[in-house]
Amino acid sequence: MAKSVVHIVGAGLAGLSAAVRLAEKGRGVVLYEAARQAGGRCRSYYDSALQMVIDNGNHLMLSGNGAALDYLRRTGGLRAVRIAPRAEFPFADLAAGERWTLRPSMGPLPLWLFDRSARVPGTGWRDYLGLLPLTLRRREGRVDESLECAGPLYERLWRPFLLAALNIEPAEGSARLAGRLLRESLARGGSACRPVVAEGLSAALVEPAIETLAARGAFVRLDHRLRAIRFEGERAAALDFGDALETLGPGDELILALPAPVALDLVPGLVAPTEHRAIVNAHFKMAPPPGAPPLLGLVNATAEWIFAFKDRVSVTISAADRLIDKSREELAELIFADVAKAYKLAQPLPPWQIIKEKRATFAASPAQNALRPGPRTRFANVTLAGDWTQTGLPATIEGAVRSGYGAALIAAENCAAAAKQA
Repeated sequence: MAKSVVHIVGAGLAGLSAAVRLAEKGRGVVLYEAARQAGGRCRSYYDSALQMVIDNGNHLMLSGNGAALDYLRRTGGLRAVRIAPRAEFPFADLAAGERWTLRPSMGPLPLWLFDRSARVPGTGWRDYLGLLPLTLRRREGRVDESLECAGPLYERLWRPFLLAALNIEPAEGSARLAGRLLRESLARGGSACRPVVAEGLSAALVEPAIETLAARGAFVRLDHRLRAIRFEGERAAALDFGDALETLGPGDELILALPAPVALDLVPGLVAPTEHRAIVNAHFKMAPPPGAPPLLGLVNATAEWIFAFKDRVSVTISAADRLIDKSREELAELIFADVAKAYKLAQPLPPWQIIKEKRATFAASPAQNALRPGPRTRFANVTLAGDWTQTGLPATIEGAVRSGYGAALIAAENCAAAAKQA
């Protein structure tokens, strides 16, 4: 009998991580991607306007993201990331002109709360106790049901942190997701919160995985857009790519690591999130000023997080639906004004690029979180992966990799069961 093959559709991080784990187990793997390069929403590309390689967006990982770091170790991508030696998060309030650096204690005991220089200015250690109900929250509900979404501490710390993680106005966000996120990061202390920044998304997260797959005999087929799935009874029987039809054997498995809207069109009866939120990224071709931190959070500004690389400065703005209809030129001027103020620069607008992702992530509200499906579907050989599936986390790199690992485990078990029955 022919060896079972796992067909994975979608070469974003969920699909890549699933493929890597399956290839390691010696499974036959074929990975399909609609675009001409892998990586999905987490990749680099050569921008002809800037004449340089940039990332399509900025993605921050933390040292407590166990699955993401495991994926980087397995593929060799760790060599292309910077892991900060300590958990330090500098902030600047552009309206008040104040600056501070959040420095969580390395261990789980929050001793940093008793150090004025390590916490938000104008706050006392007792103020931080207000986060406990949200941190302990395991039932669903809105964030504002567990956390007071007002005041200096919220505006200067909790809102920027939760907005970046949930990609939705925190007050409206899922308390269950926010609580899980806090338990896996700040509640574990600074050792779990050290920033991990890729020198280039593709160099760290995509290219090493593709090389690993090639070395293990997996097939990667780019520019293959799945048009339809042909089902026979309770199984997927064939993949229709328009100009080619891929038949699935009796023991073959299918992992769909696709965006939620695409999966909804392909799988009958699937329930998945239907609301999404935008992210806007700006890239400026310039060397950051001497001493600029790798990451700077902004308060009372349009720009939210500034990433400093050796040859460019990049900005990420979450829950950016309000900005989507603005022209790219207007956004470049608006965002760079914040960068110039934060860096105390007096220079004209440098060469720039604006990237709008209108449906960057699912809206992490309680209602949308309830629509996230688990990995298994009604079809015996079809498994789902993606940061929009029920990972227990918001739409993050960590969630995407966890979903890929989970889907790989299910597919491998199904393959093994099919081989025993043969």
